Amino acid sequence: MNLKEIDGNGTVEGFVLVKSCDKKTAKNGSVFLDMWLADKTGEINAKMWDWREGAFLPEANTIIKVRGVQSEYNGTPQLRVDRARVLWDNDNVDVSDIIPSADYDGKYMMRSIRSKVDAFTNDHLRILVTAVLDEYGDKMLDCPAAFKLHHAIRGGLLMHTLSIVKMCECVASIYPTVDRELLISGAILHDVCKTDEFNISASGLVEGYTAEGTLVGHLVMGAIAVDRIARENNVDKETAVLLEHMLISHHGEPEYGAATRPLFLEAEILS
Repeated sequence: MNLKEIDGNGTVEGFVLVKSCDKKTAKNGSVFLDMWLADKTGEINAKMWDWREGAFLPEANTIIKVRGVQSEYNGTPQLRVDRARVLWDNDNVDVSDIIPSADYDGKYMMRSIRSKVDAFTNDHLRILVTAVLDEYGDKMLDCPAAFKLHHAIRGGLLMHTLSIVKMCECVASIYPTVDRELLISGAILHDVCKTDEFNISASGLVEGYTAEGTLVGHLVMGAIAVDRIARENNVDKETAVLLEHMLISHHGEPEYGAATRPLFLEAEILS
């Protein structure tokens, strides 16, 4: 971890993400905090001994500043936390130095995606995808792509989306029968409603699912959004339905969450 030594006695200090914090009771009856602290380089178990009610209690998925002594316990690195506090506005901490984040800035990735849409020759697809991004784009900038599985980092949703778009562009360049703009549109929008599926913590990571995310899921939520926005922008129904099908089928099989299996070429490629 990027904790910096501040003296010659092994004392370290720095900003960390609290992954978990539990109150426990030692053999002598005193209460201590058992924590897992992390930054983008790794994580470490930490103990704050002789904790008392009313003292600072770190919350999971928040960034704090700690000071303590790093040592080993049973061959494993461990941090004894002597002092801890919340993050202050004037700390000027770059969150991406602490929280696992995408390799590229969200605004940069969104500009890249929008430039592809702006070049569409299919007016209905250009209008529809642009309108969806106008509504959801800001929420996509720092959103993770998952709770735990893939791209579960700040900005992971756009990083995942852009990678899928680039893969689809390669496939379309090889097979001329593929409707390139339809395929790219599906790639851009396939996970757009993950922005509403997740509860995002103050750290920018996913801490759980919304009620709508649990009961409906991002595939169907995305199709509903596409249908609504298409109607609002007078996009022809056939275009909207093709995109809706790509969204609800991109997981491939019902056991993997798909509402239906992909039934045309571009949907199959996206899946």
